[in-house]
Amino acid sequence: MEEQVEKSRSGEVKKAREAGITLIEMLVVVTIIALFAGLVVPRMLRRTDTARITAARAQINAFMTALGAYKLDTGVYPTTEQGLQALRVQPQGLTQWQGPYLPQEIPVDPWGRPYVYKYPGEHGDEPDIISYGADGQPGGEGINADIVSWKSQ
Repeated sequence: MEEQVEKSRSGEVKKAREAGITLIEMLVVVTIIALFAGLVVPRMLRRTDTARITAARAQINAFMTALGAYKLDTGVYPTTEQGLQALRVQPQGLTQWQGPYLPQEIPVDPWGRPYVYKYPGEHGDEPDIISYGADGQPGGEGINADIVSWKSQ
């Protein structure tokens, strides 16, 4: 009988060892997760930056379309002083205005800063609209590059 009790106890101890997770197994799992995160997270962040650049281009294109309709109705583009707000609120003394030309308030760029609007522009007969990118400064490369209305990229 004592033999059976001892066999039973050794079986329980063996099962307990098999059921637990060792420190080494845990470290292997954590290492695998860290490697996966190290490879995937930077790619996901690049996609976020690309999405912001695409969103800024789409917003600038929407502004240019609305400005085209504005000019068809009024015969002129809004001045720099009137800005993009002239697409939402009728400028004083402009009777041919048929707006609003945008369905919502003027959005900020994807980095949370207002778009720069200039008319007359420096790049042709149309207004210049600029987002200064992630750094908010003129110029730059990559995600810091300016997104502008006169270049389709």
